[in-house]
Amino acid sequence: MCFVADDILKRLSHDGFTIVPGVLTSAEVACLIARLSASGHDALAVRARRERVYAMRNLLQVEEVAQLADSPALRRWVKPVVGVGAVAVRGLLFDKSLDSNWKVAWHQDLSIAVRERKNVPGFGPWSCKAGRAHVQPPVEILKKMLTVRVHLDNCGPASGPLKVIAGSHKRGLLAPDQIRCCTNRIPIECHVPAGGILLMRPLLLHASSSAVARQSRRVIHLEYAAGPLPAGLEWQAA
Repeated sequence: MCFVADDILKRLSHDGFTIVPGVLTSAEVACLIARLSASGHDALAVRARRERVYAMRNLLQVEEVAQLADSPALRRWVKPVVGVGAVAVRGLLFDKSLDSNWKVAWHQDLSIAVRERKNVPGFGPWSCKAGRAHVQPPVEILKKMLTVRVHLDNCGPASGPLKVIAGSHKRGLLAPDQIRCCTNRIPIECHVPAGGILLMRPLLLHASSSAVARQSRRVIHLEYAAGPLPAGLEWQAA
């Protein structure tokens, strides 16, 4: 098992992403789905379309999600990458289907959520999402972060899966023309079974197509970092 884990983490370092199936049991997945379906809307900054919820922010306010983020099942993969001080600093839910559908252009994840805006050199531009301050930090902070996408449903070719450009995270912050150049390469679709996770670096180029399947593609998106931010900035951690 140790050799398997080492191989997975080596692929993450080389490609900027890797898939680990079977991290959660079907019972654990069902419990998370039930809890998120019952969650109050106000605290979670819910977004809905035609009365169907398709996104939630502030997900770490849900006790079961906070427990998942700090569980041995996830920390096993996070700690070797981010460090022993790794903590979840943001949690989101995405639910893509024919009833709540979208596609995403090629991009890198460049912003973090913080408690309040403070003018700190190297941080910017700023934005506000669901009432929370977000900012683009220096690239060195992004290089040390890790995203864990926990899949609550089987995600295959018809589910609008994430597409990635392997190794693109090694090129740092990319300008639009560099993104266009990178995306001339053949992308890899990330097919993840329910209970599996996708580990990825924020600087990895990724996109997704619209779903063509009616069933849900529910994903808990968790971002991990280690250590405080400089000059009094604080992680939102929700």
